[in-house]
Amino acid sequence: MSIRLGDIAPNFQAKTSIGEIDFYEYLGNSWGILFSHPADYTPVCTTELGKTALLKSEFEKRNVKVLALSVDTLEKHSGWINDINETQKTSVDFPIIADEDRKVSTLYDFIHPNASATATVRSLLIIGPDKAVKLIITYPASTGRNFDEVLRVVDSLQLTANYSVATPANWKEGEDVIVVPAISTEDAIKKFPKGVKIVKPYLRYTPQPNK
Repeated sequence: MSIRLGDIAPNFQAKTSIGEIDFYEYLGNSWGILFSHPADYTPVCTTELGKTALLKSEFEKRNVKVLALSVDTLEKHSGWINDINETQKTSVDFPIIADEDRKVSTLYDFIHPNASATATVRSLLIIGPDKAVKLIITYPASTGRNFDEVLRVVDSLQLTANYSVATPANWKEGEDVIVVPAISTEDAIKKFPKGVKIVKPYLRYTPQPNK
């Protein structure tokens, strides 16, 4: 099965490091991040899970629940979490799926045979409260993810879900945003009282509306 943007993220039940979960119940009305790892006790994954744990307050502030996946066992997960906590100076308290039968990996197309026939690639999905897939990022096993970028795209997705704006290249929280083409300049001036800067008829900026 191939997951694409806009698809409804399929539900599943799984054993995790915090017990058995139902994915939809775990997410509730929150945003969600589901991300896969090639294997336990690998150096890049260790830094990624540590970074995720260190960013706990940032995810909570954005109403985001995180969920990791590896094809190794719960027993391995337990030992690995101890290593992560020790080496990354943090405490991993989000669930890590033990996907030994690769059921979830297959459901979400996390195994790419041309990269590895058995291990998952570094895929990351951001899922909205409506359970639709809002963003997909896939890295090779050798390249660690940029979690500053993950937070940046969460900020963009949450902003653009609530306002008629888009975010320009390299946008960061607090910077000007773009008025979407569907809104006329006349309507944009009424809709965005902080002002509209017209560069071209199709390229119009306004201060971030929720700041």
